[in-house]
Amino acid sequence: MQVERPDKKIIDRFMTLPTAAVSDALDRFGLRGGCEGILPVVPGVKMAGPAFTIRYVPVGQVKGTVGDYIESVEPGAVIVLDNNGRTDCTVWGDILTMVAKSKGIGGTVIDGVCRDIPFILKEQYPIFTRGRFMMTGKDRVMVEAMNVTVSIGRTQVKPGDILVGDDTGVVVVPWERATEVLEMAIEIEEAENRIEEAVRNGLTLTQAREKFHYHSLQSKK
Repeated sequence: MQVERPDKKIIDRFMTLPTAAVSDALDRFGLRGGCEGILPVVPGVKMAGPAFTIRYVPVGQVKGTVGDYIESVEPGAVIVLDNNGRTDCTVWGDILTMVAKSKGIGGTVIDGVCRDIPFILKEQYPIFTRGRFMMTGKDRVMVEAMNVTVSIGRTQVKPGDILVGDDTGVVVVPWERATEVLEMAIEIEEAENRIEEAVRNGLTLTQAREKFHYHSLQSKK
């Protein structure tokens, strides 16, 4: 299928914003974005990029592949692996990390777990998961579909949607709403920065919030 890819300037700008501001912007439009339970493996590493999605299913009598899709992923994309939240077997480890890093892939998000944490930490590769576990997914799960709509932390991800990740977690921005969400996130972040500065300069928090319309920042438009 044809996958939409947002403009790189939009991706670069999302990279400068915290997930909290992006989440608040999504709330303004009534969009769900936060991926519940998906947390960073490597502290302090940020991520933003269009989704390349994979959906896993348990193996049957015929066993399929786990990681061969990596050759199809373009630089800058974020690999999004829907393993149905399974924590008993991994779908990512050191070899995939090495290949992803060498290809310039933007990061990985897993509704499930990864392994080979020392290598991931050494490479400072952006990966966000439900946890870590050493047992391989080989002969336990298999790729069912590639570049289809998937679910990550109970949030829908379509191919090309923008994934933004930081120490707080991961948020999904629908690709077709990327520009307006970005503009709103910038507005929210700038307002919060002005509130913080005003408080440092002597205003009370109540005064600063009223001055910069804090209570309307997250309200649905």
